[in-house]
Amino acid sequence: MQFWKYHALGNDYLVFDGCDGSVVPPPQIRRICDRHCGLGSDGVLIHRPAQFPSMAAVQIMNPDGSEAEKSGNGLRIFSRYLWDRRLVAAEPFCVQTLGGEVTCQVLDGGGAVVVDMGRVSFRSRDIPIQGEDREVLNESLELPGEQWTFSAATVGNPHCVIVCNGPTEALARRLGPLIETHPRFPQRTNVQFVQPLARNRVRMHIWERGVGYTLASGSSSCAAVAVLFRLHLCDDNVEVEMPGGRLKIAVAPDFSNIRMIGPVVKIAEGVISAECFEEASGDGSASHP
Repeated sequence: MQFWKYHALGNDYLVFDGCDGSVVPPPQIRRICDRHCGLGSDGVLIHRPAQFPSMAAVQIMNPDGSEAEKSGNGLRIFSRYLWDRRLVAAEPFCVQTLGGEVTCQVLDGGGAVVVDMGRVSFRSRDIPIQGEDREVLNESLELPGEQWTFSAATVGNPHCVIVCNGPTEALARRLGPLIETHPRFPQRTNVQFVQPLARNRVRMHIWERGVGYTLASGSSSCAAVAVLFRLHLCDDNVEVEMPGGRLKIAVAPDFSNIRMIGPVVKIAEGVISAECFEEASGDGSASHP
């Protein structure tokens, strides 16, 4: 299996060419992403045949073997992969994801990528979240021994945004897994702990669905800024500070699109040995968590 590895603000992905229809089963995904017994990554991107020749398609897999609808950092990395293989040029191009089509453009000779992530919705039926259909803004979330106020959004995948003072890695690690699997989110959720620092600058820590604590997330940045803008806590152009670095996010006034721009760095390319998978059991129990 040939691979390409990139990172976007410390959020690293492995890319595989699956245009021949080849399938990578969940136990192999878990082994590949294992940082001790595999190559190590925050996820796997599989290049798939697109519906039209002028497009590209990507399948996004989490380290636990589940499939993600959309990933902002993953899309920037996939765009750079297409650029490196000379499958796209400097003009904007479309990418199909499980969470809908997006428009991407590679800039600065591959050093940065712009992604138009598409429409933002705060409706419970779109996210999804339990209860009657409504905009999920400033609602109460009950956790063991404590209560938090949250808002929710989707940019093709679900997000729970908690506005708080002084968000930390420790807070994200403590509450993230509880919120990700909370019964109010039937498809689980990504979780952002975000603090507005100015009208055009926010700070954030992230717990990512199917991944865990992560240094940066493009879709999380988009969702968090959209929620803050909807709550009138920031402007429509914002810089998001995360442990891995910074992204620039721009929200359309009617939430019809949200644009992200940020860097991508190529790490390596090579071939995974078949021996890597020999110890992996069918349920993935040989992999470290």
